[in-house]
Amino acid sequence: QVQLEESGGGLVQPGESLRLSCVASGSIFRLQVMGWYRQPPGKERELVATVTSSGSTNYADSMKGRFTISRDNAKNTVFLQMNSLKPEDTAVYYCHVYDTWNGAIWGQGTLVTVSS
Repeated sequence: QVQLEESGGGLVQPGESLRLSCVASGSIFRLQVMGWYRQPPGKERELVATVTSSGSTNYADSMKGRFTISRDNAKNTVFLQMNSLKPEDTAVYYCHVYDTWNGAIWGQGTLVTVSS
């Protein structure tokens, strides 16, 4: 099994930044894709960004320019740098990975609240 541990969520004011981290551990074979999704209050879960093992990234259109995804393959860790946060970015952010052997795994989620 693969376990995901997310960190970095919290309460920030509009315009501030946060950096989320997600560390994968356990019986990892190959983390082909690592990424972040989010679920705003009362809404469905949506893609934020993904990054492949070779470094190719994909962003939801609304996140481009403000959010940056990166990963440290040696540490099985994926990061999400979020800048210029807005109240509408308030959501539970979920780490998601696809491992060649274990398939798709979700983290427990970390809450990001953007409010003045």
